[in-house]
Amino acid sequence: MAKLNFGSKLALKVIKYRFQIIILTVLSVAVSSAGLAYLTFSSDSRAYFGPDNPQLKALEKLENTYSRDDSVLLAIAPKDGNIFSARTLSIIGEITDEFWKLPFSSRVESLTNYQHTSADGDELIVENLVKEADELTGADLDRIREIAVNEPFLKDRLVSSKGSVAGVVALFRMPENKNEATKEVVGKVRAYVKEVKKKYPDMEIYLVGSLMVDTAFAEAGEDDMRSLIPIMFAIMVFFMWVMLRSVTAMLVTTLVIIFSSVVSMGIAGWLGIVLTAPSANSPIVILTLSIADSIHVLVTMLQEIRKGRSREEAIVESMRINLSPVFLTTITTSIGFLSMNFSDSPPFWDLGNIVSIGVLVAFIYSVTFLPAMMAILPIKVGEEKTFGPPIIDRFADFVVSKSTALMWGMALFIIFSVSGISRIDVNDLYLDYFGKKFQFRKDTDFIVANLTGVSMVEYDLSSGEEGGVSSPEYLDTLERFTVWLLAQPEVKQISGFHDVMKRLNKSMHGDDPAYYKVPDRRDLAAQYLLLYEMSLPFGLDMNNMINVDKSSTRFRISLIDIYNREIRQFERRATAWLEENAPPSMHVDGTGMSIIFAHITDRTINSMFRGTAFALFLISGLLILAFMNLRIGLISLLPNIVPALMTFGLWGYTVSQVGLAASVIAALSLGIVVDDTIHFLSKYLRARKELGLSPEMAVRYSFHTVGRALVITSVILVAGFGILTLSNFKVNSNIGTLTAIAIAIALIVDFLFLPALLLKLEKRR
Repeated sequence: MAKLNFGSKLALKVIKYRFQIIILTVLSVAVSSAGLAYLTFSSDSRAYFGPDNPQLKALEKLENTYSRDDSVLLAIAPKDGNIFSARTLSIIGEITDEFWKLPFSSRVESLTNYQHTSADGDELIVENLVKEADELTGADLDRIREIAVNEPFLKDRLVSSKGSVAGVVALFRMPENKNEATKEVVGKVRAYVKEVKKKYPDMEIYLVGSLMVDTAFAEAGEDDMRSLIPIMFAIMVFFMWVMLRSVTAMLVTTLVIIFSSVVSMGIAGWLGIVLTAPSANSPIVILTLSIADSIHVLVTMLQEIRKGRSREEAIVESMRINLSPVFLTTITTSIGFLSMNFSDSPPFWDLGNIVSIGVLVAFIYSVTFLPAMMAILPIKVGEEKTFGPPIIDRFADFVVSKSTALMWGMALFIIFSVSGISRIDVNDLYLDYFGKKFQFRKDTDFIVANLTGVSMVEYDLSSGEEGGVSSPEYLDTLERFTVWLLAQPEVKQISGFHDVMKRLNKSMHGDDPAYYKVPDRRDLAAQYLLLYEMSLPFGLDMNNMINVDKSSTRFRISLIDIYNREIRQFERRATAWLEENAPPSMHVDGTGMSIIFAHITDRTINSMFRGTAFALFLISGLLILAFMNLRIGLISLLPNIVPALMTFGLWGYTVSQVGLAASVIAALSLGIVVDDTIHFLSKYLRARKELGLSPEMAVRYSFHTVGRALVITSVILVAGFGILTLSNFKVNSNIGTLTAIAIAIALIVDFLFLPALLLKLEKRR
């Protein structure tokens, strides 16, 4: 037997205390799993933004001035295509009344309760646009239609321009525990919609709004955990059986990966981590990664048994050879995932932290629980039918004999692939995060096409003085801003205070259309506003549009369905117009959830660039120290860096567009692909130093001892992340696709380019 090292000494201790280790493992799993009861899903889309996000701070400042609009928009579309019938208006009124009864409801707006103004002499009359819908005559319906399709506050917001779809918006003041409150509100809304559909089968109902967005994010994570984990588990068991050809090895490895996932998710529960769609896939990533350590230990062990060694001897030899590289790959993988804490999006912090815990737990179980179980259970070793030594050895001979051609051929392929990065289009549309499977996505598509836009840009426009919102100059600026905005192709609808004042001015002049303009006297405008506010019913006041001292107003712009880059470009143009044409008090940036989402990809990519660089620096230093060889450590950088670059390049040639997923792929893949390089180089250095082999024979030795394990782990990793491509949440799907491609490329680089590069540099040396 070879000289004992720490790995072989640990193996002897594990074999000696195998029963105690198994009991301790089961106890640790039981204690950790109790934390699963504390895991919850976030029902707040703002969980995707860090507390220091400047766009989020701007939105919170605006909401503190006015109100936070957690909303549900119900769109109703009669099959006859006409909302201006007595029956349909009656149904809209019924829905409006029911929405007032929802938990935490603070405001409900619809066509029927729109506060229409008119004048009777000097008296301002403010009343619901639709009263007693069942008694409306044809003339009444024509009058309501004429008002609705021409009123800026209603058109393309609560009434479609064609008069075929109407909306009812409910705003909510949510409590501190928003997750539970959101579930309650959305649950009651959905239950009520079922009743409406059953009662009025000729009415189509669609639901959107911020609470529906929040729910969709939570349900995306729950859907992935429910549907993808069982598929992933079944595929992994199948591959383990095909690759290992040992029932015992397959069962013990299965226990290791289950325990690792349960413990890491249990610890996440104890730590109070709230799951989101990205972090909900932590079990899939852990299941995939935790298998690698076990595979390396088991493959060597089974090879030694096939050579005639006893079970105990095979365990000791496998631990002697594999403990160091397995520990090193665990640390480097953890560094890669921990670097995700540099991201500007907290869900990726959680994903990185949970997976890092899972990887460390998997390592501990792979070098303690796994050999302890293998020392107890009966082992029947089958023949190596898949990627066995004969095939691997022949491949090694090919690589050695064609090393020069392979090195230059791979170099050209790498250059070609990386060049495709120039074609990458970093762009996103948050609506595209959700696949067509989600009802929310179907409803949103309908509402965007038939009623209003879901992308919103808001401005807090100050007059610079108390009561200044009644100033003709201020109102005129709002009017000119509106005229400019309506000429922009992205704009769907605008809600501004000046439209209220134009309507009041018209009403106070006998509804003369010539007076549908902003008042030309400040005192009159202030009087109109006072009369109007005193006439408004409870819950429909102006507090959501005007601040307390009437020095500023909330200005809302609804956009058509456009990508994040176009939203940023529009916001820059709108802000530039204000800086050029409005007084300094109005020189502010736009805000809103659409603006925050529009900036999140760029912010996350920039932050993760620093995180990836930091991870690369740590991993590189760690490899140099571990190999005790500066030259080999530097050589290892190339096969670790190029897989991610090649992946983005090939994506640029084929798909081109990439969004939020791109921000974490470099760090995520770096922590994974470095494993193959470490295992290959550790065996190469062992052959050179311990066995005294030539470079050519050392390459052959590396392929012979670890080649099969690398193929097995890479196939399983590709399959595992490939399962993520089935996710209906686009961010997760793209992460799965890009990571699977990077892992496959890493294996090709480590098998074709790395050994050829080693041989070339060794000859030059």
